[in-house]
Formats: sequence, C-alpha cells, structure tokens
Amino acid sequence: MTNQPSAPESNAPYCVFCEIVAGREPARIRYMDNDIIAIVNRLTWVPIMLLVMPRRHMSQLDMCSSGLLTRLGDVAATLGCMYCPNGFRILSNFGYDGLQSQSHGHLHVIGGQFLGHYA
Repeated sequence: MTNQPSAPESNAPYCVFCEIVAGREPARIRYMDNDIIAIVNRLTWVPIMLLVMPRRHMSQLDMCSSGLLTRLGDVAATLGCMYCPNGFRILSNFGYDGLQSQSHGHLHVIGGQFLGHYA
C-alpha cells in the first residue's frame, strides 16, 4: 500500500470513507495510489459494486471540478473492464434527490449482470 493521509481533524464530522482511507474501518480494496482508492461497496444491489474516490475528503462537486476527475474516471473504467467484461455503468450521485448518501465524493462502478434498459 501507499502513504496514508493524516487523520481527520477532531472537529471534522465522521466520514466512513476517510476512516477506510486511514485504515480505521475495514474495506476490500481493489486499487490504491497516493490520490485514489477503490473499494468494494457494502451494498449488493448488483454483483459488482465498486466505489472509486479521492483519498482526500472532498465534496462530490469539488471532486468533479478537480483535476483528479480524469484519473478517477480512468481507474473506474479500468476496474469496470476488469470486473465486468460484458459491460458496466459508472455513476455519480449528487445531493439528496440524486440519492447521494456520503459527503465524500465518489464514483460508482456497477455491473456483473444485465442492468436493464432505462425507463
């Protein structure tokens, strides 16, 4: 593994993704470098659910407007091809109405089965 970031400030709100990055919460890591981590999602709506995120805490909007987004997309697409050779989706949820459940910005890679047609 690579360098671990410093612990979050004591007045910072709890973030499970920051805890995973710091090694204080368990996760099945599929990729990690100095800036990015990809883990297996605990949710199991489809056979493959991966989360690709910056190791540093940032909002969804900050993540998408950062210079890191291209690299996050490259990692997500590479993992999608590796774990879902028949096809996959890369998703990003924004805000309550978009079903964003974590404040730490991240991309979803989902697949492992036919995902159906859009309604």
